[in-house]
Amino acid sequence: MAQLTTTTWQQKIEWDRAHIWHPYTAFGKGPEVFPIVGADGVYLTLADGRRIIDGMASWWSVIHGYNHPRLNEAAHAQIDRMAHVMFGGLTHEPAINLAEALVDITPDSIERVFFADSGSVSVEVAIKMALQYQHARGFPEKHRLLTVRGGYHGDTFGAMAVCDPVNGMHEWFSPMLPRHFFAPAPRCGFNATWDPEDIRALEELLSAHADEIAAVILEPIVQGTGGMRFYHSQYLRELRRLCDTHQVLLILDEIATGLGRTGKMFGCEHAGITPDIMCLGKTLSAGYMTLAATLTTADVADTISARGPLMHGPTYMANPLACAVAAASISLLRESPWQERIADLEADLRLGLAPCAALPGVADVRVLGAIGVVELEAPVDMVHIQPKFVEAGVWVRPFGKLIYVMPPYIMQSDQVATLTSAIARVIGESCA
Repeated sequence: MAQLTTTTWQQKIEWDRAHIWHPYTAFGKGPEVFPIVGADGVYLTLADGRRIIDGMASWWSVIHGYNHPRLNEAAHAQIDRMAHVMFGGLTHEPAINLAEALVDITPDSIERVFFADSGSVSVEVAIKMALQYQHARGFPEKHRLLTVRGGYHGDTFGAMAVCDPVNGMHEWFSPMLPRHFFAPAPRCGFNATWDPEDIRALEELLSAHADEIAAVILEPIVQGTGGMRFYHSQYLRELRRLCDTHQVLLILDEIATGLGRTGKMFGCEHAGITPDIMCLGKTLSAGYMTLAATLTTADVADTISARGPLMHGPTYMANPLACAVAAASISLLRESPWQERIADLEADLRLGLAPCAALPGVADVRVLGAIGVVELEAPVDMVHIQPKFVEAGVWVRPFGKLIYVMPPYIMQSDQVATLTSAIARVIGESCA
């Protein structure tokens, strides 16, 4: 059995490389990993003492920054009472408080909450809800989903089946995945003039296969990991109408867009619509612990329950520690001037990333809320570019052709300027 008996950080890193498999890497062949010994505000502290600005908010979750005293206090208080208890047949105050907060901030008809472990699992639960709902209504043949290309919904099998089937990350598993329907990705940009033809292909698919389709699932306004594209809000309004016409549920994956990231509390608010099922994750516990939720309407919940239980129940469902921090995070968000902060971040990101548009190798620069994207003409070389960002004093984690940031909401203008100037400098050096 391999044992860790190392004393220096260099030895620890060597042991890490020999034994630990990091996400989205070939074992032992991934880019360099950087040891972190602390985090505070928008900064990560490396083992060698350097502090770097985190432009990723730890995969978009740490909206209040690291080591926040309010959230630390909530975690400490809860762990002294009860770190965990099963949710089957039991309940507790942190779960009730969090569910109450979620029902309060989501659209009016969203009033049932199912807690899950992660964003991917919340999507799995949403799919189960949709299938059980249609079965309970007497339409078991409605067992497939409709989505759009360019989407990403997670890494578990149900979620993978509704990720982009061609350009997504899961092509190796396609023979094992359920076959769903895919419409072209929305083309109209967020601030573009609406073109009714943009949703025509989806409308035709839905009309032709409504008797097979249980639900439509997509990310509202922002297609995240599938390409960081921002699309027109009218697309969602038209989609809501089509789902109602064909008695198909609408699932909105708000894992990346929920809790303020786009400038609205939820992405669907840009269109003024309400989904039948909503998935939340990432920001829910502000980066403290893994937690997610699948929310739905009374109609969906009651229709399913009239025929039996929803067939899902994670071991760590509604973990009290995670729920206590999440409830505190939502209170902190609602008490803060978060809308002004997001507006300031959007302005700062637009200003700071604008020079990238003139750099060789850059295809597009786009910003929405607290999301900034520089799309390159060719995929980045992670082994080469990742250390350059660290040397520049920032943490940015590109993928494919995209160099993007989704910073903590508390990031100040001078910190954004440091982040964006580093991006421009590294792109200029790497693509020259």
